Amino acid sequence: MLPLEEPLAEIACMVNGRPISGRVVLRQSLVEWLRAELGLTGSHVGCAHGVCGACHLRLDGVVVRGCLVLAVQADGADVETIEAASGPEVTALREAFVEHGALQCGFCTPGMILQAAELLLGGGPLSREAIREQLSGNYCRCTGYQPIIDAVQAAGAALQAQAGGAGGE
Repeated sequence: MLPLEEPLAEIACMVNGRPISGRVVLRQSLVEWLRAELGLTGSHVGCAHGVCGACHLRLDGVVVRGCLVLAVQADGADVETIEAASGPEVTALREAFVEHGALQCGFCTPGMILQAAELLLGGGPLSREAIREQLSGNYCRCTGYQPIIDAVQAAGAALQAQAGGAGGE
């Protein structure tokens, strides 16, 4: 029996601020395409079923599970991966994750940072319960979560201190 050819589609989107166009396999996930075709390996494929959160990325400014979004669905969209994620909240989180030992193998870290950044951007409460709820769709097999929660709280406190210092001048 001859192998079947995979159906392809043309897409054009912005990826990390750069215009990208190409052909994608119709059933290929966005995170798989980013990794295989663009070499953006910061988002990981963990479970490939939308459960672990390792594949998180931003699609049109919203954090999504890249394994559940088809690459063809990114046509016309703005895609941002952890490689390009920036802003004071991301910087504060990266520093706090290191300071609090909130990463070990690093597999879950990109998804954790993107999810936590969304919480910090939302300006909501930074109670341990609110952080746990925000990160509830992200699995970490190494840290036991407590250092991650500590890091998110520390990043939030650092951002609030910066905002308070900036407003008082």
